[in-house]
Amino acid sequence: MKECIYVVEDDENIREIIDLALTSAGYTVKQYSNALDALENMKTDQVDLAVFDLMLPGISGIDAIKKIRETDQELPILILSAKDREIDKVNGLDSGSDDYMTKPFGVLELQARVRSLLRRHAPKAAPIIESQTLKIDKQTRTVMHNGQVMELTNKEYQLLLYLVENHTRVVERDEILNHIWGYDFIGESRVLDVHIRALRAKLDDDGSKYIKTIRGVGYRYVEEVK
Repeated sequence: MKECIYVVEDDENIREIIDLALTSAGYTVKQYSNALDALENMKTDQVDLAVFDLMLPGISGIDAIKKIRETDQELPILILSAKDREIDKVNGLDSGSDDYMTKPFGVLELQARVRSLLRRHAPKAAPIIESQTLKIDKQTRTVMHNGQVMELTNKEYQLLLYLVENHTRVVERDEILNHIWGYDFIGESRVLDVHIRALRAKLDDDGSKYIKTIRGVGYRYVEEVK
């Protein structure tokens, strides 16, 4: 599957140049003219890399990157900005970006930097997580339950993986919300309840067979995991 790259740039002409450079290199590109729309769609999309301008309407690229880093330390982020002072580059990198390019830019250099970032963040040989009835391949993001492939949404997959990886303890509701949906969702318990019910239905879970509710605290995956 092609890597998905978010391009967040308010100048349409520059956005189109970046789009052309990256699609011609074989990537899938999603364009956004502001950071708020990009951040909203990141909650449900599988994003492999993001390119941010700094001077954006609504919230700045710096603030957007800081917000991403509150819940995602792994996403490769490249800043592409007309701000070329050393202090701008330092602030950009300190905000959580992995690389910084200045405008005007060369298409070949942009492609090379994207390749470099994706290589550096390429997943290492991901382990297979197994329990008596479950098998999760983190590399391919596939889940087998009793030998059958489970059809999971992105959030259902993240939720199940987090519970399984933390099976030795009770995971508090606010911790789950913060890890998977971001701090804005803390206190919005309904979204978690909906996803827990959906997971249980797909696992043929009666409410305690695999995912046990610890009333007033959170949830625990109760099968022994290898």
